[in-house]
Amino acid sequence: MNATRRAQAWLLVALLPGCTFVKMAPGAEKVQVAKLGADLSTCQARGEIEVSVKDRLGPYSRDPLRVRDELETLARNEAPSLQADTVQPKAEPADGAQRFLAFRCTAKPST
Repeated sequence: MNATRRAQAWLLVALLPGCTFVKMAPGAEKVQVAKLGADLSTCQARGEIEVSVKDRLGPYSRDPLRVRDELETLARNEAPSLQADTVQPKAEPADGAQRFLAFRCTAKPST
């Protein structure tokens, strides 16, 4: 491998930990993320969501803020399947995984 190819490969490895791999699904943009411990007693519980992403790429740790953002996006992507409009972390992320509680906090309009 010549020096230019080697430099390109190292650059790619250096940039990968900052990449965001999770995209927002249709409908997920309407899902709110409540803070850990926020009072959602007026909301209807809809279930739990467990999500995970890679927090390491080989020997490299990914940016914890990006990992947290991707976990929230995955939870928001799952919320509509539970007819939930709000997700709340159950605990802080650990090893690239996190559990969320799903809630319906707005009344569904009667038809």
